[in-house]
Amino acid sequence: MIQLIILPILQIVVIAGLSPLIKGFINNIEARFQCRKGSSLFQPYYNLAKLFRKDAVISETASWIFIATPYVTFVSILIIALLVPVLSSTVPANFTGDVILVIYLFALGRFFLALSSLDTGSAFGGMGGSREMTISSMAEPAMMLSVFNVAIINGSTNLSNITQAMLSYKLLSPSLFLSLAALAIVIIAEAGRIPVDNPFTHLELTMIHEGMILEFSGRYLALIEWASCMKLLILLTILVNTFLPWGIASGLTFPGLIVSFFLYIVKIGFFAFLIAIVESSFAKVRLFRIPNLLGTSFVLAVLAIITHYIVS
Repeated sequence: MIQLIILPILQIVVIAGLSPLIKGFINNIEARFQCRKGSSLFQPYYNLAKLFRKDAVISETASWIFIATPYVTFVSILIIALLVPVLSSTVPANFTGDVILVIYLFALGRFFLALSSLDTGSAFGGMGGSREMTISSMAEPAMMLSVFNVAIINGSTNLSNITQAMLSYKLLSPSLFLSLAALAIVIIAEAGRIPVDNPFTHLELTMIHEGMILEFSGRYLALIEWASCMKLLILLTILVNTFLPWGIASGLTFPGLIVSFFLYIVKIGFFAFLIAIVESSFAKVRLFRIPNLLGTSFVLAVLAIITHYIVS
């Protein structure tokens, strides 16, 4: 009963409620590195509340695709939140799918965003959509290989089974370490962070994700921005609970969930801090150099699989 009712609600509340705070934390740390006071940690919550209160402006040329895109993107992320282990190694929607479904749901939201960027006939939208699909064509294979290597090692593509099996690992093997590095690079690209993309700019030469959502406003933009925050948190959750699941609750006891939540915050905060360091230390790379970065991630994932078979 707890697994069917309480755990799904708990995971959605954690992912949906904590994701804007992670974004605010990264922005605040970056401001500190730049010797600025920066905005409040809760500024993303204020921004979402402001957008939800505003009316949406829709182009006359927009079709149902434009209107449906924010809801498809948001709902697909919520479904993913039920497919990944967050506070417990038990997954609420364990019977529904595995890591392959997670990757396809990520692709579904991206597909609708790229399609909606063409729907209004905006030149900036089409440019952002084409760039996003180009990057995704290189990021998704690296993500699949890095996660599949862990699946091969543990004999399952189910994230719950992978997490439970990884609890027995005290140290990461060379194969797992290479997969961890590959997935970390992919997360930077998938979340649209520096050095792949700059989420704070609307300049024509640099924007990718922002170019796709220029035509959205009001509650539609709020849903997309909220989904983007949740996507970053879910990607970090997959990273920490797949490769570093130590401390995650094996059962559904209240003390175990409290300890798991505390350690989850610590691990997510650590990797969010690393993202802030990377974004403060590197400039955005040129568009034609992004394949080199994602190619490195793909090579690391391939080496991880080769290393696993050599060592085993």
